Amino acid sequence: MPVRPIRIFGDPVLRSPASPVTTFGDDLRALVRDLLDTVDRPGRAGVAAPQIGVGLRVFSYQVDGEHGYVVNPEVVEVSPEVQDGEEGCLSVPDLWFPTRRAARAVVRGVDVRNEPVVVSGEGLMARCLQHETDHLDGLLYLDRLDPANRKEALRQARRSDWFLNSGTRP
Repeated sequence: MPVRPIRIFGDPVLRSPASPVTTFGDDLRALVRDLLDTVDRPGRAGVAAPQIGVGLRVFSYQVDGEHGYVVNPEVVEVSPEVQDGEEGCLSVPDLWFPTRRAARAVVRGVDVRNEPVVVSGEGLMARCLQHETDHLDGLLYLDRLDPANRKEALRQARRSDWFLNSGTRP
């Protein structure tokens, strides 16, 4: 299956809440294969379906040797402990800003056969699970930044080549 191009900040699909998957068949299996192939590149931790132009609640991940996907994911648990760290996004290329996330997260969803799936993690995996679920809710990590960093991120985005040339990148 192909590595799909990534939609870039400014594309409306990134700001629209994704629809739940209701049909579990060949189209869903093809989407999941594309998401897995698209995340399977250096420097990528996760890819949500809206990032490849599909408005469905599905994401793939690849963190610390764990590689998988979740259909209709919901964050069902986060720790009270937080982690502060630099976060970036394929849809907001080359911009990294400190983003506060829960230190541990649990996501519940299903697989392509509509069988239950639970993915949990700490550190980078927790950050990825929260980040990708945000995409499915029409949120970008920029929305989680403190006001000063958000203002700076938007300033840098507006001046970037990728924003000025708006489009997608592989």
